[in-house]
Amino acid sequence: MRGVRIAASLLTVVGVGLATAKTKLDYPQTKALDLVEEIHGKKVKDPYRWLEDDVRTSPEVRAWVEAQNKVTFGYLAQIPGRDAIERRLTQLWNYERFTPPAIRAGRYYYFKNDGLQNQSVLYVADSLDGAPRIVLDPNSWSVDGTVALSGLAASDDGRYLAYARSAAGSDWQEWFVRDLANGQDLGDHLRWTKFTNAAWTPDGKGFFYSRFDEPVAGDEFKALNTNQKVFYHRVGSAQADDVLVYERPDQPQWGFAPTVSEDGRYLVLSSYVGTDPRNRVFYKDLLEPYGTVRALVDTIDNEYTFLGNDGALFYFKTDLGAPRGRVVALDTRAPRVEKPKELIPESQNALQGASLLGNLFVATYLQDAATRVRVFRIDGTPLRDVELPGTGSASGFGGRRTDVETFYAFSSFQTPDTIYRYDLLTGESRLWRRPQVDFDPEQYEVKQVFYKSKDGTRVPMFLAHKKGLALDGDRPTLLYGYGGFGISLTPSFSVTYLAWMELGGVLAVANLRGGGEYGEAWHDAGKLAHKQNVFDDFIAAAEWLVANRVTKPARLAIQGGSNGGLLVGACMVQRPDLFGAALPAVGVMDMLRFEKFTAGRYWVDDYGSVEDPAQFATLYAYSPYHNLKPGARYPATLITTADTDDRVVPGHSFKFAAALQRAQAGDAPVLIRIETSAGHGGGKPTAKMIEEAADEWAFLVQVLGVGPTAGR
Repeated sequence: MRGVRIAASLLTVVGVGLATAKTKLDYPQTKALDLVEEIHGKKVKDPYRWLEDDVRTSPEVRAWVEAQNKVTFGYLAQIPGRDAIERRLTQLWNYERFTPPAIRAGRYYYFKNDGLQNQSVLYVADSLDGAPRIVLDPNSWSVDGTVALSGLAASDDGRYLAYARSAAGSDWQEWFVRDLANGQDLGDHLRWTKFTNAAWTPDGKGFFYSRFDEPVAGDEFKALNTNQKVFYHRVGSAQADDVLVYERPDQPQWGFAPTVSEDGRYLVLSSYVGTDPRNRVFYKDLLEPYGTVRALVDTIDNEYTFLGNDGALFYFKTDLGAPRGRVVALDTRAPRVEKPKELIPESQNALQGASLLGNLFVATYLQDAATRVRVFRIDGTPLRDVELPGTGSASGFGGRRTDVETFYAFSSFQTPDTIYRYDLLTGESRLWRRPQVDFDPEQYEVKQVFYKSKDGTRVPMFLAHKKGLALDGDRPTLLYGYGGFGISLTPSFSVTYLAWMELGGVLAVANLRGGGEYGEAWHDAGKLAHKQNVFDDFIAAAEWLVANRVTKPARLAIQGGSNGGLLVGACMVQRPDLFGAALPAVGVMDMLRFEKFTAGRYWVDDYGSVEDPAQFATLYAYSPYHNLKPGARYPATLITTADTDDRVVPGHSFKFAAALQRAQAGDAPVLIRIETSAGHGGGKPTAKMIEEAADEWAFLVQVLGVGPTAGR
């Protein structure tokens, strides 16, 4: 194949020596403050706190960013083969891809990307294979593709579309309303929303949403987000006229996700505090003009995900009495929250999600991190399993109670997202769209292994690489992990990782504790006082790769983003001898101050709070920024972040980079790549994703010595 030939020639281009990587760089001078705080009797240094200031308002921080980027991009630009890697990534990325269609008012809505479009385009068709029409093209909103679609909800009658835009990767959203008959926007414009959806009333006259108060000017991208409130917006009116539906000034930490039941009778509010799936449930009968919001579940001990209802009987996915999840019913007229009616019992596999469509429950499970899908009747009687095309990940299965069809995407390490139509009456899956990517999936192999962590826990890990590649203990290997917030890592297709494997590298993905692969107990084993288990799992994965002669420390790189950036930071600080390179992205690096900024307060569920003396001790013990040791030899590191990230504010990465550059005793480079107008990653333009991936792989080529010897 053409892709195989190009990859082979690429290896000859990137076969570089390590001389440049061993030349110590001249880093920009970073001012260090004599700042010491006493926290619970412990004196804590924070010399780089000034780097927390917003680059939009601080000339000093902006100058530091520019100086660091000058060094970083200068280093990356001189790597032989870097441009060839970018060309190959561009070629691989250039394929047509779709999302599973959603049905509303008899029409089919789906996203399509022609290949290299910065943002995918929303289309609608009158029939499944009918001629599509453009509904929204986010590429027209900005020249560089940095204004992205971040929310979407069509009215039940298909007349209106509420949609949200976010600029520069920010979590802040601005909502608009489009008339789908003429494709024109109305005058509606809602601001100061984030972490919300739009829930239409069945008459199509308006929708519920959540918003925050307007922040103080200059603090929009740094201040904590508190006191979220639920409003009703009537189409065609000004936001100032929106009706306040529910607020809890006595509970400023509470957030609210609104849903309108499919029969249109109830507003259901899921109230959360942090990132845990645990929530309270409130509801309001919309047929009662003066009805109040009532509590159905007024404790926050378990998850209750609303699936639908039959009148006053509400269906939920919950982990109450079932850490791997089950489906239950609660009668709002006489709720027995502690003893709900069980419909689908807990199984041996973790229940990841459920939906109520075609008068059936479609339940998605994980079996050793791979998707299994089962269909149940409304009374919980098992009906059938969905026959998936292989071992991998399936997502989708959205729709409404009256639908007779739904759609899902299937992918694996070797299979790009392939879209299927699923007939809810017959159980038949039919191929709808299969991507054509410039590679031969038969040239790659995937296997799952299990290894023991420090405390003996059995942890799964996927390995993917070129077929027939000899694992002789010298393979450049990339170990990826996350391990937090109940998020599961399942086999999925990535052009970026395909390019890594074309270079002769091995990809390893570890399913660490803290994720949701085995249910809430697996999650709980990797959070709060147990967070060190996550790092131990990742370190044990690396040790397994070395012990089983896949690679050696000098050729082992670790990668993770956000909470995964914390993972990489903590592990490279705890075991610098075990890794040859580290790629922490948009990471939470200062564990003593994360809860002071934007969405950081939500993470207390997983991390704990510095306000608690015992939790402070745990956080301080593994905080990457605070545990760097001057004079240590740390692996080659390329930190990536964005100056407009208002999820994990870039000060985390800035401070860690400054401290790591100062601490580094060896010659391995310590670089920080600071993207502009990209945020935390959501809505990042295709062009920026390709450039960043090319820089990361070029960096690994340089410091790990990837080249002809690696691909022999």
